[in-house]
Amino acid sequence: MACLISRASREQLMLPWRPGWWVAPLGVVYSIGIRIGLVLIAIAVVVILAATGMVTPDKVQGYANANRPDIDVLVSVSAMRDNPAYYWLTITLISFVVAGLREEMWRGGTLAAMRVLWPQIFNSWRGQCLAVALIAVAFGIMHIQMGMLAAVAAGILGVFLGMIIIVHRSIWPAVIAHGFFDATSMAILPWAIEKAQQFH
Repeated sequence: MACLISRASREQLMLPWRPGWWVAPLGVVYSIGIRIGLVLIAIAVVVILAATGMVTPDKVQGYANANRPDIDVLVSVSAMRDNPAYYWLTITLISFVVAGLREEMWRGGTLAAMRVLWPQIFNSWRGQCLAVALIAVAFGIMHIQMGMLAAVAAGILGVFLGMIIIVHRSIWPAVIAHGFFDATSMAILPWAIEKAQQFH
């Protein structure tokens, strides 16, 4: 809808394949960096909350357990565990096309629409960063059905992915980064849930 309203060009939608053959390696490196960044942000928040006395470690653990992301909104974990075809479709087609490509095209299209419709606000570097932040908030809200922690993490992920798009003026490194991020998350999901259930 954003693309239709703005009548954005291919260049404005950031569809050109940049930076050449570096797209895939950069996407993998960005995926790893995003995961490390999310972990560091989570650790920093917990440390700050604990240092200020706002929460105790047992309350953090209790909050995390009570607000564990509802993965079943997205995929069937039992089907991933029991059906190899479903497992491989999830970590390939779903991760790279449904999540990576579709969501980064949405992000690029929304960014293009904001830049075309309100160029005085969103055409500068600072304006594009503001647009990325606003789009990330919307992206987080779209994940709210999975729980508050998942929505916040999705919003932060959206900031990282949006910055990749504006740095490279292309959605493709972000598509690969998003796809690998989701694929690795989904690949370990059945194992991680099984281990978590053993601890309870």
